Amino acid sequence: MKEKNFAMAGKIKDLLRWEGPEGCLATDRITVDGAKVGYMYREEPDEESKMPDSGWRFFAGDESDEYVNNPDNSGIYALNTIANYDPDIIPLLASPYGTAFGRDENGVFQEEAFEPPEED
Repeated sequence: MKEKNFAMAGKIKDLLRWEGPEGCLATDRITVDGAKVGYMYREEPDEESKMPDSGWRFFAGDESDEYVNNPDNSGIYALNTIANYDPDIIPLLASPYGTAFGRDENGVFQEEAFEPPEED
């Protein structure tokens, strides 16, 4: 596994009041490169996750399939950590499973049809 230099190392603040599992997946485009969340969805939680899973998955939106399919390019984080990278996600986090949001041309999140990822 490659060593990661996080864009917000040492700068994480307590921004989120969250009841329930707070684990989520985010790509390095967000946590290492510092890109804003461009696409996010919430699926049924992964019961086998090391951290209790909220079901949220975060992407910059410009990742290729090859990039996303490489486990070295993502990680498991607390929702509060990703909220620090992009506070715009906070009002959307209470959305139910099966919800997806993408940024429009003005940078505003819009709800999108959710299509669960294909299982390998």
